[in-house]
Amino acid sequence: MKTEPDPIPPEGRPGPAAIPYAQPWEYELHFPRDPRAPRIARTTLRAVLGSHGLTELAERAELLASELATNSVRHTQGPASMRLRWTHPVLRVSVSDTSPVFPMPLAQQPGGSGEWGRGMALLELIADDWGGCCLDERLFGVGGKTVWFELRTGSGPDTPPPPALAALAA
Repeated sequence: MKTEPDPIPPEGRPGPAAIPYAQPWEYELHFPRDPRAPRIARTTLRAVLGSHGLTELAERAELLASELATNSVRHTQGPASMRLRWTHPVLRVSVSDTSPVFPMPLAQQPGGSGEWGRGMALLELIADDWGGCCLDERLFGVGGKTVWFELRTGSGPDTPPPPALAALAA
């Protein structure tokens, strides 16, 4: 009878070495259109960043990833995914979904003070860089979009967020 190797090495036998801090890595989480998905994405992101010693980025990354995941769950009809990619000193978080429609920034909405678009304003205020692109269904089989943001270590805010930012998050 053939047995599968034990995924957790027994005591005394070394497992794989941890990836050094400055080495690149990537994780991906796929999630269905479910109201619990943004919380699961936040929890996953915080666990990955904590495990890799990037807790200084966790709070900002969690807020922005939650906004993007919530947009995907609320405004699309299909599944989505979140990808975390570290290339020292930059963390890129991208959320892809099946809708080709980009969220409209608050400033571009009629009146500019509606319930929608705050996530885009948060991206502008908190991320070191951000952007997005449409996914061509002819190339990938499924259309949609990817919205991403980047955070750099050592570039986080040293003071509490300004009142305008606190009001957007509320």
